[in-house]
Amino acid sequence: MSEHPTTHHFEGDDVTDIESTADIDPMDDLEANDPQDIAVVGMAGRFPDAETPDEFWQNLRDGHESVRTFTDDDLRDAGVPDSLLADPNYVRSGTPLQDFTMFDADFFGLGPKDAAIMDPQHRQLLEVAWETLESAGHPPARFDGDIGVFAGCGMSAYFIYNVLTNPDLVDQVGMFLLRHTGNDKDFLSTRISYALNLTGPSVSVQTACSTSLVAIHHAAQSLLQYECDMALAGGVTIEIPHGVGYLRGDGDPVSPEGHCRAFDHRSSGTVFGSGAGMVALRRLDDAVADGDLILGVIKGSGVNNDGANKVSYLAPSVDGQAAAISEAMSVADVEPETVQYIEAHGTGTPMGDPIEIAALNDAFGRASGPATIAIGSVKPNIGHLDTAAGVAGFIKLVQAIRHRELPPSINYEAPNPAVDFASGPFYVNDQLQQWPDTGDLPARGAINSLGVGGTNAHVVVEEAPVIERPTTASPRRGSLLLLSGRNAGAVEGNTTRLKDHLGSTDDDLADIGWSLATSTLRLTLAMD
Repeated sequence: MSEHPTTHHFEGDDVTDIESTADIDPMDDLEANDPQDIAVVGMAGRFPDAETPDEFWQNLRDGHESVRTFTDDDLRDAGVPDSLLADPNYVRSGTPLQDFTMFDADFFGLGPKDAAIMDPQHRQLLEVAWETLESAGHPPARFDGDIGVFAGCGMSAYFIYNVLTNPDLVDQVGMFLLRHTGNDKDFLSTRISYALNLTGPSVSVQTACSTSLVAIHHAAQSLLQYECDMALAGGVTIEIPHGVGYLRGDGDPVSPEGHCRAFDHRSSGTVFGSGAGMVALRRLDDAVADGDLILGVIKGSGVNNDGANKVSYLAPSVDGQAAAISEAMSVADVEPETVQYIEAHGTGTPMGDPIEIAALNDAFGRASGPATIAIGSVKPNIGHLDTAAGVAGFIKLVQAIRHRELPPSINYEAPNPAVDFASGPFYVNDQLQQWPDTGDLPARGAINSLGVGGTNAHVVVEEAPVIERPTTASPRRGSLLLLSGRNAGAVEGNTTRLKDHLGSTDDDLADIGWSLATSTLRLTLAMD
């Protein structure tokens, strides 16, 4: 197993010339917030062709598709036998995750053997959790409150293919420790809590494809119940074996052509992929009071299950989905017509897409006029990330609202005739466009996520409140920025990241120095 320093970990110093604004209360500039509002204050992710949410957003707005077509030589190198390559139902497509084997074990105090035993899903989400805290600017060693973790992962195929196939390792370590050292879904969240010393609720969530959006819902509920003061929520799926195609059987929901075409007349199935994502949530009043950078606001969410009111256990349900959507809208106290965009589950399957639109039509109300609410899906871009699909769509939605742009839903040509767009207010947004003019209303969207087995989730998100903050000019033209890391390679990598960031932003250098010096530096000192 190879290792490299991956954490975004740089600090600033020499900020004595920056005027403090601690005596300014940002709450003075706001009307009273809804006490049910939850602020998104940080996010991080590793997605196909994107190592950060900003790279992810750039790919989405550019209409980039990360699905790869593998050559036979690629597949042979990955261990696919010629007998499988000869099968006419074998599809040579996939959505690999770059550098998924890389892990900065030293940063988390893990030895090479422990790191090698640990499922890559656990490794990736552990790093993403730290990056999410960095994004939020709240290192846990100095955060005044409890931080919870709500997350889920895919099946531990790594345990089956890479651990149990090593009999000497099984004999030396034993099954109990092998399972408990990072190869079971039960220990995903608690491993993060232990590694980062987080003392809020630590809960592994498993609802199949809706896992990570359900995790976001439960994180928000935990905050509203004052069980914690900040919560990390998300999920990860990494397919093992990696970088291979798939065998399509009769009735399987996967695409025979290797592309996902959500809501399109050519829709024939989905393509599965790998990725990890996490967001940091706080009660909005607390985030405003602490001067957090607020990326978006969760207004309400709903979760339920279809029960037995559907044709089979594996099938989705119109009534169940519609009920979850309506519940979220009711909790959010918003009218459906005030929503401008829906990030759909949108798997591109013959059964799933028509049922999802039917449920949205029922929840939003039938419409006889022109369609006014854009709809899209991230799955044609990066594939279906299974347990990480919900958080990937959530990050896409937050980014779209922040940038006031609607990214294109790619691989769309004409509507699927089985999808009833004519009776509802929705249209597929297949081109990059500006967010619709909302007048006096905030930019507002929602995300839908469905899990095999019937657990449905829906979350309503709107733009962050406008907070007028005083600006203070630094009396100096430059500012000293100190970087640190656990080894020379980490420092070098952090220097490159900081250089890239400074070249792509017009933020005041003194502000950057202040933020860095008062956030990640604290945890560095505490952990060293």
